[in-house]
Amino acid sequence: MEMRAESIKREVARLKSKYKTSDAEELCEAMGIRVSRQPMGCHAGSCKGFFLIHSRCKIAVVNSELEDLVQRVILAHELAHGVLHVDSKIRTFHELSYLDDRDFMEREANIFAAEFLVDDTDLFDTLQSHTDFFSVASSLNVPPELLDFKLRLLEKRDGRFQAPYLAQSDFLRRDISKPLC
Repeated sequence: MEMRAESIKREVARLKSKYKTSDAEELCEAMGIRVSRQPMGCHAGSCKGFFLIHSRCKIAVVNSELEDLVQRVILAHELAHGVLHVDSKIRTFHELSYLDDRDFMEREANIFAAEFLVDDTDLFDTLQSHTDFFSVASSLNVPPELLDFKLRLLEKRDGRFQAPYLAQSDFLRRDISKPLC
């Protein structure tokens, strides 16, 4: 596992311990990050969320027209920008793609979201009691694509672990007007 991914995993654990929460909305509130849910459309090219700093106020904005499960991922992803990239010269992170990791800051935010939303122990316990990939995702209350991303992180961290499923790569950039709304 790359060194930055390990430090992101440690930062997630530190934040959960310090603020005594595994809920992204509660963590945002505790850290002074305002969460705003706004309708941004359900068509190709609609924004899924963004993080911005305006007049020293940190704001995570999530597209309220996305299904709740996806909003949960987007909020954790935007929270990551507020935690990991606040010192960056960039003051706005605008997400048009879901779990897109072509850019290093987007990849870091995706790693943060996966580590934040899917605890290793919970994942291993669930994998032992469920044989179907989609039932594991459902049991963990995450979209299958996020579970896939987490499993790939585990595979990179521990070469002995074999991810049982690989999502279609185009899902991460697909048209959100399909089943996401």
